[in-house]
Amino acid sequence: MLSSIVRRRIGGFAARAGLPALLVLISLGPALADFRLCNNTGSRVGIALGYKDAEGWITEGWWNVSARTCDTLLRGELVARYYYIYAVDYDRGGEWSGHAFMCSREKEFTIRGTENCLARGYDRTGYFEVDTNEQRSWTVQLTDTAEQPPDRPLPSRTPSGPSRPPSNAPQAPADGREGLKR
Repeated sequence: MLSSIVRRRIGGFAARAGLPALLVLISLGPALADFRLCNNTGSRVGIALGYKDAEGWITEGWWNVSARTCDTLLRGELVARYYYIYAVDYDRGGEWSGHAFMCSREKEFTIRGTENCLARGYDRTGYFEVDTNEQRSWTVQLTDTAEQPPDRPLPSRTPSGPSRPPSNAPQAPADGREGLKR
C-alpha cells in the first residue's frame, strides 16, 4: 500500500489551506485492500471523501478520526484511481482542502453527483486529489505543516507505479456552471 502525507496550514476554520503538499512514502508489507486515513496531528479531524464508482461521482462524510490514530474509510479493493478528501480540524481550526469542487454538508451525508451543489441544498467544497496509482489499497497521512511526518508512518503494502494525470476526472463545464473543477 502506498501512503500519502498531506500537511495543512494552521489557521482559522475559514482559512483556506489551498492545495496541500502531497508526499508519497513507500514500504513493503502484507497486501490488504482498503482506503485508510491516518491523523498524525494532535487534533480530532472530520473527513469527507469523494470518488467515482460504477454509478458515477459520490461524496460521503463525516468520519471523525481522533488525534494520532488511523481509520479505514473504505473497505475492500479500491474502485477508483483518484480519491478526493476534505478534512477539518475540530480542535484548532483550519482545513485540508483543494480545487476539486464537490458537494458536502455539515451533517452526515452520502451525495450522488458533483453538479449544482448549492441548487440541490448542499455546500460546494474544495477537495484535494489523491492519486492511488491504481493500487489495491492506499493510506493517506494527515499532518500539520509545523509538524514533522511520523518517524514510522503506517507501513505501505505495494510498490509505486508511475504517476500520470487523471483521464476521467470531470472538469468544470466551459459555460461556468458549477461542477468538479481541477
